[in-house]
Amino acid sequence: MFKSISIGKGSKAVSVVCVFAEEGRKRGKSPAAVNELHALGRETPGFKSEIGETLAIGDRGVLLGLGKIESIGAAGFRKAGGKLVRALDRMGLRSAMLHLPTNIPTHDQKKAKIDIERLGRAFGEGLTLANWRFDLFDGTATRRTAPQAPLSITSSDADFNSGLERGLLLGSAANLTRKLGATPPNICHPEWVVTTARKIARDNGLKIKVIDYKEAQRLGMGGLVNVGRASVSKPALVILSHTPRRPAPAARGEHLVLIGKTITYDTGGYSLKVNNGMKGMKYDKMGGMAVLGAMEAIAQAKLPVRVSGVLAVAENMVGGDAYRPDDIISMHNGVTVEVTNTDAEGRLVLADALSYTCKKLEPTAIVDVATLTGGVVVALGHFSAGYFCEHEALRNRLESASQECGEKIWRLPLWTEHRDFMRGQHADLINSNPMRSAHPIQGAAFLSFFVDEKIPWAHVDIAGVDSVERDNDLYVQGPTGWGVRLLTDLAEGFTRRGTRGASA
Repeated sequence: MFKSISIGKGSKAVSVVCVFAEEGRKRGKSPAAVNELHALGRETPGFKSEIGETLAIGDRGVLLGLGKIESIGAAGFRKAGGKLVRALDRMGLRSAMLHLPTNIPTHDQKKAKIDIERLGRAFGEGLTLANWRFDLFDGTATRRTAPQAPLSITSSDADFNSGLERGLLLGSAANLTRKLGATPPNICHPEWVVTTARKIARDNGLKIKVIDYKEAQRLGMGGLVNVGRASVSKPALVILSHTPRRPAPAARGEHLVLIGKTITYDTGGYSLKVNNGMKGMKYDKMGGMAVLGAMEAIAQAKLPVRVSGVLAVAENMVGGDAYRPDDIISMHNGVTVEVTNTDAEGRLVLADALSYTCKKLEPTAIVDVATLTGGVVVALGHFSAGYFCEHEALRNRLESASQECGEKIWRLPLWTEHRDFMRGQHADLINSNPMRSAHPIQGAAFLSFFVDEKIPWAHVDIAGVDSVERDNDLYVQGPTGWGVRLLTDLAEGFTRRGTRGASA
């Protein structure tokens, strides 16, 4: 892997010639040396120009396949970028000049520049995401080599370079999320998250406010307080704020709030996880880590829209003062909840965060992100996040952001019947219905009681996409940083005219 990736021209940059599978040997409008390299590669037996396939031609350069011309798109360029960075690493190369095909298809000739920038962005994301690994704990017995020198890369197209720069920024923010997510629970506890959030805020010009354990008690945050009270490291609510001096005309009056479930470790509490079910529960904080990464990206991109990130931080432990099944607790908005399952803790901390946001932050739209239910994994697998949103304009924004970044979401229903399913006998609500019916929807139905009906709100369940169990074209085993690109694109959508605002 490389220490870093940046855009720049080097005198010793190797030529990387991108080719489609159907280009044949026809000479394009590229420099003669590029055409010659292309011709030599096409004459090499076995090179099929499949997406991401690479072929080194001596010391002259590298061919990079883009697959079939009619099916290439952002996903293909993202994959090609991921495969290229690993190939350059194996070859020991440090600087590359990318030569694009002359016949890249665009969806709309009037928007050709936008299309090329989008492909450049996807390529940059692929480069950065595939270059990451978690090496903070490589010891004396590691087999892995230390990161190499930085990689400098550029292309022959200015529009592509513009997108490439954006892709590197977003990929780096997602990698921050992955690094935080992979940090083990003996280090990453609630106090560490607070300290880390302060550093990220300071480094990126964000304002930060922290509601500590005592203040949360005073404010009546029964969910946050009870979930985290058995831990030595006490819970907190962290609020980061990005407030541009000059919001975009379309974003004036808008305040998007992103809320992340940040359970630094989830034992299940007294509803203890068994049969290795606890392994990997450090990833139960990935919603909050995605919000942190998105806030960094939003600040670095200087998006002209007001955005706040809220982290509901707690560690769900077992102890003499841990909350129990059958406990009844009172939440920030006065709703009472009978605890039926201490392993349904994420919705309790999110509920207080949602209530506080509605009452104190004056949002015009809220999106919460959480590894909330195993049910959504059963429903959608590791291919997509599930989301719930009853506000059409916000749905449009989310779907548009999803299409832009390639992080897939699928809408699930949230009906009155689902909400009634969460009502209790001894308290207003139960935090989990013992019946397995509508399991992926129960969490969203519970959360809906803590959001002002006048405020557009979406809940995104990332339990199936927050990490991968085996290496693939973009990710090594571990966290994916899913949600950083979606949330950043969502925020940027508020700055553009001609789209339906969440508060419309």
